[in-house]
Amino acid sequence: MLSNKSILITGGTGSFGRAFVNTVLARYPDVKRLVIYSRDELKQYEMAQTFSTREYPALRYFIGDVRDADRLRRALEGIDVVVHAAALKQVPAAEYNPFECIKTNVLGAQNVIEASLDQGVRNVVALSTDKAAAPINLYGATKLCSDKLFVAANNIKGKRDMRFSVVRYGNVMGSRGSVIPFFLSQRATGRLPITDPQMTRFNISLQEGVDMVLWSIENALGGEVLVPKIPSYRITDLATAIAPDCEQTVVGLRPGEKIHEEMITTCDSLQTVDLGRYYAILPSGGAEFSIEDYIARTGATMVAPGFSYNSGTNPDFLSVAQLRGMIFGAADAAAAMPGPASVLAA
Repeated sequence: MLSNKSILITGGTGSFGRAFVNTVLARYPDVKRLVIYSRDELKQYEMAQTFSTREYPALRYFIGDVRDADRLRRALEGIDVVVHAAALKQVPAAEYNPFECIKTNVLGAQNVIEASLDQGVRNVVALSTDKAAAPINLYGATKLCSDKLFVAANNIKGKRDMRFSVVRYGNVMGSRGSVIPFFLSQRATGRLPITDPQMTRFNISLQEGVDMVLWSIENALGGEVLVPKIPSYRITDLATAIAPDCEQTVVGLRPGEKIHEEMITTCDSLQTVDLGRYYAILPSGGAEFSIEDYIARTGATMVAPGFSYNSGTNPDFLSVAQLRGMIFGAADAAAAMPGPASVLAA
């Protein structure tokens, strides 16, 4: 699939980027070029200690910001596949600095689209978030806008042989800035702050996220918003799994925070199909295929009218024991990896 292909990943030094690079180098040793595009030179330097260009000659470290259209256009010369993972994703920071979030998540997304069109990229996959479904905070709103831009990009590609698709999934276990590293850091205090005892979240591992993006590169027809079937967890169970002896103190919701997360709304159900491993929200207009054509080509089935995919009503929940095994199993594995320490090992 990626053999002898040139790939660029925006936000390539983040948690997802590192996992994606590790997987591609392991599975596709004959990849032609793998470009890590990001704005942080320190993170690129640190990443290069593990993934050096001497050991992996296909690697390139390209400093740039998705806000810079000219730099993106230069970086995408000769690129076959783009994975767009760059984003400002901290909810409180986005609420306080709204236009900075818009410039990266919305204007940056359009820059990726236009540069990809200009440079003849064949396949573009953009990462989304559960917060983009029925958003109540600015981060979610910017990612919903980004999703719409990437879906609509299929309408303006003309006769170019290219596809734009979106991968939307829930909280990545142990990613930077997420609740698990925070709870781990607070264990020694004897208290864990809980926003709301009823809160639930979807959960996906970094590797599952990477595998989903790779699946999209190979299988997406263009215009889909792909959603994985993944388990949920209760925030109280997560706290118990990490620190069973700690007091759980309810501190209330932060601005822009939901009790439950939703990845497919009831309004989406009329355009949603079940692919078995994933759901796909299909474009409502302008697509090269009808829903009937898509079903015939993929073997998908329509979901029931009024269907929604919500972390609170999800039939699949992780137990305390499962959460503990996943968290500390991942922490042990991360601690054993070479290079900069993982947030899980902190």
